[in-house]
Amino acid sequence: MLSIRNNSIKVYIIVIPIVFLTIISLMALYSISLHQNVQFISSSFFKQLVFLLFGIIAMIVMINIPIKLYHKYSIIIYILAIIAIIIPLFFQSSISANRWIHVGSIGIQPSEYAKWISIILLARYLSNRNVRMDNVLSFTIPILIILLPALIVFSQPDLGTAIIMLAPIFPILFWVNAKPLHLFLMIAPIFSILTAFHNISFTLWGIVLLIIILLSKPKIWEGITLFFGNIFLGLLAPVFWNVLHPYQQNRILTLFNPQLDPLGAAYQIIQSQTAIGSGGFFGKGWMMGTQTQLKFLPIQESDFILSVIGEEFGFIAIFTIFLLYAFIIYKIIQFAYIVKDRFTSIILIGIASIMLAQVFVNSAMTVGLIPVKGLPLPFISAGGSFLVSSFMMLGIVLNFASHWSD
Repeated sequence: MLSIRNNSIKVYIIVIPIVFLTIISLMALYSISLHQNVQFISSSFFKQLVFLLFGIIAMIVMINIPIKLYHKYSIIIYILAIIAIIIPLFFQSSISANRWIHVGSIGIQPSEYAKWISIILLARYLSNRNVRMDNVLSFTIPILIILLPALIVFSQPDLGTAIIMLAPIFPILFWVNAKPLHLFLMIAPIFSILTAFHNISFTLWGIVLLIIILLSKPKIWEGITLFFGNIFLGLLAPVFWNVLHPYQQNRILTLFNPQLDPLGAAYQIIQSQTAIGSGGFFGKGWMMGTQTQLKFLPIQESDFILSVIGEEFGFIAIFTIFLLYAFIIYKIIQFAYIVKDRFTSIILIGIASIMLAQVFVNSAMTVGLIPVKGLPLPFISAGGSFLVSSFMMLGIVLNFASHWSD
């Protein structure tokens, strides 16, 4: 008991950066709420306070659930999560995105919880002593576990969340010592599709692909399937492009040339870059951001809250936020190394991967490095389901890491 208590003291240091991120969030949301023209109880600041309370309660619940129950009921909660993300597809939405289950005036986004629930089932499968990562079947099942909810979420449509769901699969398989060739199988189709829009690039990629296959010395049928399968995927690239919704295509096109639609698809990126750039090193001051207060910056309380922080608190604040995230992710990975149980270590790596992907995509989107995805920033962006889900993941981390000597 004393060992567990001492471990908990060391583990709970991860809460400190979370507190700072939450304070930064509330300060930014309070500034945003000044000109929202709504009653205080309807402002994003007040709602975040309420969701924060629910998030802390949910975190405490997750901390006190025995680890063996996560393992025992992983299949059941995975099935329930799949059902939950299917339900919104049967309801019409005014914004052409069926992502929420509405209970009265409260909207719940089940895909936020499906992100880490899928990781739990994946960890149960990969922690099975009879599973050996040296055959196609054992490699395929983990991908299907993650791919099923990701495809459902993509159809809602929610490309950003679907990408975040897929993000942990590569780090997790690397963590459990999957074969390099199998890991290459995962990323090769991405390059095949991306290079297919340029003939010279596609030809060079085909040569590189062939060389890697020959050096890996797989079975003949595996090598032939890998090579021609990727070539076929490349030829299907126009089909994948047409599957995207028009607004998603516009976001990609305006990424490379914002002037194609400066008042439409590129408007968010242009205003975000303007806000961050105008903030300089120390910012314009709390509640003094013109892009924020005059409402030039869209979706500023969630997707583009980093732009608000950059404008009002400057580069130094953004740099501090990144340091806090780096510390959190580093500690979670460190916990994954320390815990003796394979099941818990895989889940910790999965949660670290989700957080890293979420932070990278949101910050890169904010400065125009990638297309706008509509993804919030952990512990900072406004959003009930997202904030509660983030604290639930934190509860899992604190729970699992506190028992590393068990």
